[in-house]
Amino acid sequence: MDLRSTLYSNIVLSGGSTLTPGLGDRLLSEIRSKAPERTRIRINAPPERTDSAWVGGSVLASLATFKNMWVSRREYEEHGPSILHKGAL
Repeated sequence: MDLRSTLYSNIVLSGGSTLTPGLGDRLLSEIRSKAPERTRIRINAPPERTDSAWVGGSVLASLATFKNMWVSRREYEEHGPSILHKGAL
């Protein structure tokens, strides 16, 4: 399954560094030069994007299922970085 067209049409800028003047235009130009011809490219740059990562983390942390994703220090020290993929399946 090729998801590239879906991904090209759902680019979201987030974080304060995305407020750099001209970044959106530059990104669009760079993506156009690499994307297949006639690909629909949509870049969403919400005005509140400086806080987007924090808001997303806050929403994730408030989910009841998030606690199942926690990794304790003891678990990390015992299993190493591979423990971070335990819930990925």
